[in-house]
Amino acid sequence: MKLSRLASVAATLAALVGLGLGGAGVASAQEAAATSYVALGDSYSSGVGAGSYDSSSGSCKRSTKAYPVLWKNANAPASFHFTACSGAKTGDVINNQLGPLSSGTTLVSISIGGNDAGFADAMTTCVLQGTNACVARINEARTYISNTLPGKLDAVYSAIRSKAPNARVVVLNYPRFYKLNGSCWVGLSETSRAAINDASDHLSDTIAKRVANHGFTFGDVRGRFTGHEICSGDSWLHSVDWLNITNSYHPKAAGQSGGYYPVMESLA
Repeated sequence: MKLSRLASVAATLAALVGLGLGGAGVASAQEAAATSYVALGDSYSSGVGAGSYDSSSGSCKRSTKAYPVLWKNANAPASFHFTACSGAKTGDVINNQLGPLSSGTTLVSISIGGNDAGFADAMTTCVLQGTNACVARINEARTYISNTLPGKLDAVYSAIRSKAPNARVVVLNYPRFYKLNGSCWVGLSETSRAAINDASDHLSDTIAKRVANHGFTFGDVRGRFTGHEICSGDSWLHSVDWLNITNSYHPKAAGQSGGYYPVMESLA
């Protein structure tokens, strides 16, 4: 009889625990369904380099394989607005991308700052003009990142918070481009590659500081891309793509799904 009673008590407890877990699952589903998500930013957020572009997005080149769409597909938010655009700078976000934000917005993601710092021009210089010109141009970018970019980031982050006062804002950075002393036998010098990586880290560190000051959440993708840089043998980034030059130095579909999406999923 004692064993029977213990079994009965155990069954009752198991049922109660099951109900509790079921309730948590329902609450989690309801929370996801109530999410209003707006994806802002530049080409790293729009998905340039990943292919499968939405034709209606035109030159913004918003990809169905970009991390915001992957997150939307996995979490089914109540609403989703994708305004990230290739080539965007901080001013473009403020002037052209914030329309969907409101007090009802609960989640925002953004990558921004690389175009302000002139990374596209710097990479062009590095590819076409050799090591000395590359390092000099990278140093110009570093000076801009130190002296001018913080104010630009403050402006865009403040604008986001003003329009979406209740949102969780996840700010994602940029990966390091190169694995040093890797598998590349041609192309840029190791000196150029190291300077580019150092400038990318400086950009990420600058973004992280401004994000912390605004109370936002910083999503660092560098760890996810480690082992998948250019010259790694398993790159999630395009090197120079002479057939489609806009792909150059952007994440492939694998970089969006394996690099950016897991960071977004863990922080959203």
